[in-house]
Amino acid sequence: QEWQNPFATWDPQDFCNISEIVLPMDTYWSPPVFILERVSGQNPELNYMVLMHNGSFNSTRPFQVTLTCSLIILKFPFDTQTCNLSVASFLYPVTDFVMKTRRTPAEIMKDSQSLILTDGEWKFTNLSIIESTEMLDDKGFSVVTYVISMERRPTLYILNLILPTCALYLLDMAVLFGPSSLEEKINFQIAIILGSSMLAVILNNSLPTSSNKPPIIGTH
Repeated sequence: QEWQNPFATWDPQDFCNISEIVLPMDTYWSPPVFILERVSGQNPELNYMVLMHNGSFNSTRPFQVTLTCSLIILKFPFDTQTCNLSVASFLYPVTDFVMKTRRTPAEIMKDSQSLILTDGEWKFTNLSIIESTEMLDDKGFSVVTYVISMERRPTLYILNLILPTCALYLLDMAVLFGPSSLEEKINFQIAIILGSSMLAVILNNSLPTSSNKPPIIGTH
């Protein structure tokens, strides 16, 4: 966060060439913002900000939060999800407090792909920024929304679910149309049903539950 305070300026030559100082967050006014989609998270311990001699404040506070996101898992595990992260402040109307982004989406994507989202189940694919005004009680409030697109890495699900399922179905067809006796076919069918049941249990534990429509892999 960066903001200006014209009442907090000084001439560095009058103070031993000191051009910036580090102060606690409660020393001066700071923008009160929060995340609309936030469910839970950890508050940062770096409650300090840097004050420049020209009245420019700079505060870097890392947040780790859990957000709500509507998932569409019809194409699981080859799905792409889009989630919003909205930063707003409903204490000051847009006539007094306006938020603007400092960096472009391309710069944020570059930093995120190189430093943060380089591993894990999801691949960070795209980011767009929407600056809007939210109306509440006949007052407008500044809102900055980050639209984040993520693509699931399907390798683990292919190896653990899709390939074993296809192998069981192929084995089922081979046994069904094979020259073996009826008793042997029944024994094979029972074994295949047990294997399919175990895969269904694994699949049920692996699938996300926050979706209105089940994935195709779970309905066939």
